[in-house]
Amino acid sequence: MRRQKNTGSQGESVANAKRGAAVKDRPVRSVPAPPVAAVRCRSRAALHRELRAFHEFGPETVPGCLLTPEGLEVPVYTNEFWTSRQRQAHSLHEISYRACFKPQLPAFFIDRLTRRGEVVYDPFMGRGTTLVEAALRGRVPWGCDINPVSARLVAPRLNPPRMRDLAARLAALPLHTDAPLREDLLVFYHPEVLEALSALRDYFAKPEADAVDAWLRMVATNRLTGHSNGFFSVYTLPPNQAVSVQSQQRINASREQVPPPRDVRRILEKKSAQLLKDLSLRERSALARAAAGARLLTASCDHTPALPPDSVSLVVTSPPFLNEVDYRTDNWLRCWFHGLDSKDIPIWQSTRLKAWRERMTAVFRELHRVVKPGGWIAFEVGEVGRGRIRLEETVVPAAAAAGLVPELIMINVQEFTKTSQCWGVDNQIRGTNTNRIVLLRKP
Repeated sequence: MRRQKNTGSQGESVANAKRGAAVKDRPVRSVPAPPVAAVRCRSRAALHRELRAFHEFGPETVPGCLLTPEGLEVPVYTNEFWTSRQRQAHSLHEISYRACFKPQLPAFFIDRLTRRGEVVYDPFMGRGTTLVEAALRGRVPWGCDINPVSARLVAPRLNPPRMRDLAARLAALPLHTDAPLREDLLVFYHPEVLEALSALRDYFAKPEADAVDAWLRMVATNRLTGHSNGFFSVYTLPPNQAVSVQSQQRINASREQVPPPRDVRRILEKKSAQLLKDLSLRERSALARAAAGARLLTASCDHTPALPPDSVSLVVTSPPFLNEVDYRTDNWLRCWFHGLDSKDIPIWQSTRLKAWRERMTAVFRELHRVVKPGGWIAFEVGEVGRGRIRLEETVVPAAAAAGLVPELIMINVQEFTKTSQCWGVDNQIRGTNTNRIVLLRKP
């Protein structure tokens, strides 16, 4: 089908086909990862053909085109390319983190664009979805994040302990301390729980901490706050963000609640079992091989001299979306537990599109250095400003300015409607209800 050029305002795309029928609910179908040795890299032409013909979940692909003010023309493919119903994500991914994407997203590109043993990199690794999925699929995981907590959430899942070792360590954990408690945190925790967390905070900071301790620190970090009795705190926001002390005081008052006692050891044991429940012997072996070559950097991803040039086969990442998420504020309590002050971490927070574009251009220049010739970058962005700003329209010229080739744009949607347009999606599939990926190539 021939693509139409943009005939409307600049930055708009034009669909060439009507939407497919709405995707209906289907029974859950378990689709395991393919044997990594059998995976073959798609050529550029083959990838375009596959996306145009894709209809695994019902609808046909809607092709379109983005024409930027700079005169760059990029094919657009809209469909349901992966879905939460495609397969249940591996239990190792069940670590909460703000604005993280589903494992099916990196899996789509890892399977098609890399071979076993090749490096897959995420310069904004967050909770490590790309890295864990890459390791499970026999690839070498590299990652970078400016927040030190990120590496501490990722590394333990590349070297997971066994439950028998965790049980022995849990029984020996020190949960009492004579040190003064941080009293303002009593709005979140029962005094006995806060004492236990303070003791664990000091215990995990010791230099001789091993892989079992690293795992338990990761799990404890994930259980700090939440809205059920599976967390250490009283009822509060979901575990991917922590409210301020003042906000929690208001929540406690409105709900007439006080922090209850919690069984800290039991919570750590239960969450560990949940994370490890899907892990097979084969996957343990894959993780061990991957961990041997893993690189986890705590750095600004626009300057990573520790990474050699022309070494990465695939990048799958999602950058901060302007000021849509305040990662510094969201992570203040996690930082406290790790002995850090979130105010001292230079987390990126661009409030203006021009500044964001400059940041991304610097990132793309560094990615151009580390990616192999012919390698790929899947750059997932979202709509911000309630759909008024589509970051892919900024990513394309920024990447081109850094020497990368914008190959195509994929818009993964969960549901089609008869009234929605290829680019101007309606409220039912706006923002976080879609994945918008700019696929770039290093020539």
